[in-house]
Amino acid sequence: MSAHGHVDMGHTVAGWTGTALAVLGSAVAGTGLCLSSEPVLWLGLAVVAAAGLATWLLHLAGWGKPSGPRPESAWDWRVRDTAARGGHTDCLGCRMSGGRRAAAGRPRRAAPAPAPDAGV
Repeated sequence: MSAHGHVDMGHTVAGWTGTALAVLGSAVAGTGLCLSSEPVLWLGLAVVAAAGLATWLLHLAGWGKPSGPRPESAWDWRVRDTAARGGHTDCLGCRMSGGRRAAAGRPRRAAPAPAPDAGV
């Protein structure tokens, strides 16, 4: 058991990749700031932006996780999310990708109840 209890912390390939790229980009941007080098600063900021894009694309490819808890068998960070192909319900990233993912991500509405007969 970890210090956080017996819970799914959501460690995924998408999460680890995005975090590593963001840390690298921040370090490069910080170096550029300390050196007063505008090109190095912009390079670092571009790597940070690439981190967000890489995380999003990996999530769409199934290497992220849906919102909420997962079954304990899927807690390992190398487990691929097979439901990602159709989109996750209430997932902004899936809705932003458009197409059938956006339709799959929208909550389903129940059909309206038929109107009662007006005293026949």
